[in-house]
Amino acid sequence: MDLATSLRPCPVPLLIAHDADPTGRPRELPGQIRVRRGVYVPVAPWRALAPWDRYLTRVHAVAAVRPNSVFCLESAAALCGLPLFGEPRNIHVYDPVAARSTTFGDIAVHTSRTPRIVSRHGDNDVVGVADTVVDLARVLPPAFALATLDAAIGPGSAAHLTLDTIADRLACRADGSRGTRRARWAIDKAEGRAESVGESVSRAVIDWLGYPPPTLQRTFRFEGVEDRVDFFWEEYGVAGESDGYGKYSADAVASVIGEKRREDRLRRHLIGFARWDWTDAMRADPLDRSLAAAGLRPERARQHGMLATLRRNPRSL
Repeated sequence: MDLATSLRPCPVPLLIAHDADPTGRPRELPGQIRVRRGVYVPVAPWRALAPWDRYLTRVHAVAAVRPNSVFCLESAAALCGLPLFGEPRNIHVYDPVAARSTTFGDIAVHTSRTPRIVSRHGDNDVVGVADTVVDLARVLPPAFALATLDAAIGPGSAAHLTLDTIADRLACRADGSRGTRRARWAIDKAEGRAESVGESVSRAVIDWLGYPPPTLQRTFRFEGVEDRVDFFWEEYGVAGESDGYGKYSADAVASVIGEKRREDRLRRHLIGFARWDWTDAMRADPLDRSLAAAGLRPERARQHGMLATLRRNPRSL
């Protein structure tokens, strides 16, 4: 099946109201903030949302006032639980009969000569996950495109996609070659064992820094305890860990203590151990220093052009 079994609900309650009072002035609702004409959310929960959940709220607000919309690209990704990177600028809808793609306000309407597979969910349609990841792989910065594909085929995905299915959807595209090479790169690098966005982005950066490819999710048994690491370089005896968003549970103190004991145990038995976070990977040089300090050596020259794509995502605020 190529579609998510269910869509993500709105993170905060939506209040649908007439946008103006009888005088024609915008309505002010105490304790509420307007996210779209006629759609309000509570101020405090809104301000507490992560950027991607703010975007999901905006998508649901459009769905509330524009029934029968067909969401695509980042909007479909938000609803289907695929990763987002920051807060995307536009709400994306698909209109197969439109004469051309256009944008009004923050709504981007897309058309295509290649029909998309669409799933019906209540009053709104969503472009299928295979088409969505192909569409995103053609326009996102490459590391983010890779993370999107990894999420679609990974162990936590409800879409049950294969790389062959995604490659077939890319081959069906009749709307020019824009982004096709980028999408093929992401498909070639996608890995079903990847378990987080940070891990996927790190893998891309490691490749562009010239290091050899690691084995993912390697399990060790030391001192009677089973430990799994994100990355392992067998030839060097070096393990690597990518700390991303949500790395620790709500019981943060216990999690940090347990992680420190785990890391110490691995360091006692491996030649080298590297740890980095999302910012280190996105800046590239700190990740490079962590890998070099653990004993790894680049085998190829840096890909400066690919590393430059980490600097900004023009599709997000």
